[in-house]
Amino acid sequence: MAAQKGKDLLVKLADGASLVTVAGLRARQIAFNAETVDVTDSESTGRWRELLAGAGMRRAALAGSGVFRDAQSDALIRGLFFDGEAGDFSIVIPDFGTVSGPFQIISLEYRGDHAGEVTFDIALESAGALTFQSL
Repeated sequence: MAAQKGKDLLVKLADGASLVTVAGLRARQIAFNAETVDVTDSESTGRWRELLAGAGMRRAALAGSGVFRDAQSDALIRGLFFDGEAGDFSIVIPDFGTVSGPFQIISLEYRGDHAGEVTFDIALESAGALTFQSL
């Protein structure tokens, strides 16, 4: 696979009728994690650790930073955070696929330099089952 442009990793949020790209994200990342369930016992071959397949909790974490440039996505993000609700997000990973499902905003930070624009940092955690659709 050839190198991909970072700007092509998109974070989209459902606004009820369509998906809105979260505006102004300059940096973003998504991480997938799965907890393990250790079932090693005294009869495990060679005392090697054994894991129980399909058990444990899976989760995804999304983080980004940038500049809000769009009143619609700004209002959607702000509303979700202050209402404490999960939103339906879609994360487009170039040449890989789209991950979709509920995410809750766990951190929303704003900052500004005297001679610069207001920027934000956002962190989301999966809040339910996610789906994957390959491109």
